[in-house]
Amino acid sequence: MNYALHEVLEVQEMASFKTTCLTKSKTMRALVSDPELKNIMEQDITISTRQLEEYSSILTKAKGIH
Repeated sequence: MNYALHEVLEVQEMASFKTTCLTKSKTMRALVSDPELKNIMEQDITISTRQLEEYSSILTKAKGIH
């Protein structure tokens, strides 16, 4: 599938933001003592990791447009 340049840039922007969120969640979970909040953060880490893998796949496929 061919992606327009603006679509690739949007995915790169989302990946950058998601990477920042993932880093924060991984760092902050060590400071959390509430089990429910820790569980929410673990879920966020799992979901964010999966989303970043998907973004990476899209960006790899899109490299042909440059």
